[in-house]
Amino acid sequence: MKKFFFLLSLSVLTLSLVMCRKAVPFAEEDYDERLTGGWATVFDETSKAFSHAVDGLTGRDLRMHELGDASFEQTFVSAPSPVNNGLGPIFNNVSCISCHHNDGKGIPTVATPTSSLLFRISTNGRDAFGGPVPVAGYGNQIQDLSIFGKIPEAKVDIRYEEFTVAYADGEQVSLRKPVYELRQTYSTISGTYALSPRLAPPVFGLGLLENIPESTLIYYADEQDADGDGISGKINYVYNPETKRREPGRFGLKANTPTLRVQVAGAYHQDMGITNAVFPVESSWQQPQLDALNDDPELPDSLLHAVVFYVQTLAVPARRNVADPVVKQGKLLFAQAKCSGCHIPEMETGVNLQIPQLSHQRIQPYTDLLLHDMGEGLADGYNDFLANGKEWKTLPLWGIGLFEKTNGTPYYLHDGRARSLEEAILWHGGEAEQSKNAFLKMSRAERNALIRFVRSL
Repeated sequence: MKKFFFLLSLSVLTLSLVMCRKAVPFAEEDYDERLTGGWATVFDETSKAFSHAVDGLTGRDLRMHELGDASFEQTFVSAPSPVNNGLGPIFNNVSCISCHHNDGKGIPTVATPTSSLLFRISTNGRDAFGGPVPVAGYGNQIQDLSIFGKIPEAKVDIRYEEFTVAYADGEQVSLRKPVYELRQTYSTISGTYALSPRLAPPVFGLGLLENIPESTLIYYADEQDADGDGISGKINYVYNPETKRREPGRFGLKANTPTLRVQVAGAYHQDMGITNAVFPVESSWQQPQLDALNDDPELPDSLLHAVVFYVQTLAVPARRNVADPVVKQGKLLFAQAKCSGCHIPEMETGVNLQIPQLSHQRIQPYTDLLLHDMGEGLADGYNDFLANGKEWKTLPLWGIGLFEKTNGTPYYLHDGRARSLEEAILWHGGEAEQSKNAFLKMSRAERNALIRFVRSL
């Protein structure tokens, strides 16, 4: 019996010493490549893969996440209404989930209940804060729907022009180029303007991206291409309406928004016409569509906070098929083609005192959050703070292989023109021209391996 208690005490002491030892970096051989979001990773390959809370939330935080989830899915209606009022008078959709299907990517249609494509509009120059100049009578976004008795700002026609691209081995693939046209404008637009399509992106993992230190973005930025590799990413420093300062842009397809709070508040304001603490003036201000109600801000700040917390605490789906020999080959080809020059495989998050589950996580987002010149083929002519008409933020690739399950039909790139990963790669130009050309020269087996690797992310 004494021997039993001695061994038990020794075991407890050993366990205590192990538990109390200082944190050390993971040994490379011990790292699980499937943990895309570090401890904020979830193992789910279904249509709900993007909709899980990060593990380890307290009971209070989990209730806040669930409240945000319910608000994210809530359909808004026009005032007056006892609940969920404030929609419009002009808007693009009636809820967050209507654009971000299953917390994922949208579909490139307009003016339907499932539409996820909106259009920014601006004139030449920059405003007092360095941002895009609004068009008189339209602001910076076309709202193509309205509540009863009001008039939408405009409708947008979309058509596609097909053309083919040939690989070095002679195989061809068809690409489609979108052409957009404004019609039924409620008033004449004088002068020239730029129209920029923006397809709703996924909302999972955003808390981790928000927690990447600015010093990391500065490290990867190379605006003058000092290392001569043809890649010259830059930070889009943007105006934060809450702090009144210039800050690194992280969110939006041109990295034109600094924080998730500003991003969510802007979506309520512009996409649904719902005023809030960040944007308390109606988007239809000084337009004939403006309502005469004295009910601003329409969204309680508690609900805004809950939705922000919800998107901050959405987990990232795990990588799949990491041991597959073809996937491993594709990973090597991805690096050899210098795709990883912009789609940075790994980063580490900083400290987050409010949500410690996001702190010091080794993540695999496959983005640098920087602006890159993507060439004339993807240019929209729209200047967004420091982003010019050819520059777009490197979109994260984590979860991209699950778009088909979460969205039904997958669409890629900033406007959904690409119907497959292959098409998305072939649209790359500018700083990514050399990577695209390397892909064009690959054999069919190599191309399939690279795509299979991307689908594993």
